[in-house]
Amino acid sequence: MTLARARLRPRWRPASALVLSLALAGCVNLAPDYHRPAPAVPHEGTEALQDAARLPWRTVFIDTRLKDTIALALTQNRDLRVAALNVDKARAALVQTDAQRWPTVTAGVSASRSGSGAGSTATTSQSVSAQLALTSFELDLFGRVRNLSASAQASVWALDDTRQSVQISLVAEVASAWLTWAADLQRQALAQQTLASQQQTLSLTERRHAVGAVSGLALAQARTAVESARADVATYPATLQQDRHALELLLGSALPDALHPTAADAQTNVSALVDLPSGVPSSVLLRRPDVRSAEQSLVATHADIGAARAARFPTISLTASAGRASTALSDLFKAGNGSWSIGPSVSLPVFDAGASRAAVRQAEISRDIALASYDKTVQTAFREVADALSVRATLADRLAAQQTLLAATERQVQLADVQWRAGSSTQLDVLDAQRSLYAAQQSLITLRLTEQLNRITLYKVLGGGWSDDNTLPS
Repeated sequence: MTLARARLRPRWRPASALVLSLALAGCVNLAPDYHRPAPAVPHEGTEALQDAARLPWRTVFIDTRLKDTIALALTQNRDLRVAALNVDKARAALVQTDAQRWPTVTAGVSASRSGSGAGSTATTSQSVSAQLALTSFELDLFGRVRNLSASAQASVWALDDTRQSVQISLVAEVASAWLTWAADLQRQALAQQTLASQQQTLSLTERRHAVGAVSGLALAQARTAVESARADVATYPATLQQDRHALELLLGSALPDALHPTAADAQTNVSALVDLPSGVPSSVLLRRPDVRSAEQSLVATHADIGAARAARFPTISLTASAGRASTALSDLFKAGNGSWSIGPSVSLPVFDAGASRAAVRQAEISRDIALASYDKTVQTAFREVADALSVRATLADRLAAQQTLLAATERQVQLADVQWRAGSSTQLDVLDAQRSLYAAQQSLITLRLTEQLNRITLYKVLGGGWSDDNTLPS
């Protein structure tokens, strides 16, 4: 038994050293500890905002045509495609970086035949060898490779969060463009109705002028009103084409006719939203994809510092090989033809004119920049949510006031028309009342659009579409 152990010990000693080295590898991490920065925003708010943020876009938007339009954009939009490809590229880079943590093993087979002399003195020789080699495996004693891998992983998460942010923005932009198109269709219909009304007034004025009931000035005023309305109508074909082009750019293709909005869509709610409080809890902001992306970029810089620090320490690499060699292929696997080798190499930085120290300082500055960017992203998120909630808090009162104003101007037009027909008021009074009515109707369309866009904005700024499954990486 003792003899057997004595024979085995020299053979297994290199392998034991390799195992021991692998066990020691990675036991030191020079990266600074990461602690999530405290949000530089108030911590107020309730669960209602979190409920709103959890709503997926198919729940937020209730119009079937709008849903189909958004789905079309999500499959064809080029910006979203680029964002997804960036994630795939980062994942491939992560695999490449992770590969440095493992040995690279190669296999090779070679054969040669040579000769010398001529005639009776001619000799020939041949050799055959097969080898399995481990090439320059770095023993990651100070965590350089491990931190490079951690940085690459954080970059993948950051880019994936960016992709989600692009998707949320795309959903919001498509919905906004679709609703803007619908509002402009309603404005066009209103302009056409106003033109028809002005033409009727002109016809009546012309008949009254023919019998001397109104002056030439009144007739000129009526004609001016008609041409002004006609000019207003003429602006909408180009506006509607621009609306369509803007939407189709987001889609990446033409919008099928069946999905086109109508003027009636501007008068109905195409999106649903839960009642929201005025406070903004920081927990909601931290779930926004752009905030998560900024945090993962910050995490990556901490790992970069660790890698830069480790580069200032010795690098130990291991090379090993094992194989067979013989003068004939038939003898290749016979006893006594085996060979092996193993050897470490150590590289110690001696003088680099301060380059390694500067690399560490550069990584630390990058961390400080990422921290400032993270704080700015959180603060921007807070402002966006707070602004959207502030607008929403007044929209109900503004809509009620505008509807009351519209009813009052409609009554004004009716009274002015009756009095004008009775001869107790002038044509100018009627035209002024009609202009006021047209302005009130236009303002109501704009305000309804503002209310709808505010719903969409809230979906966007709350980081809409996340759920409890979208947990933050630790």
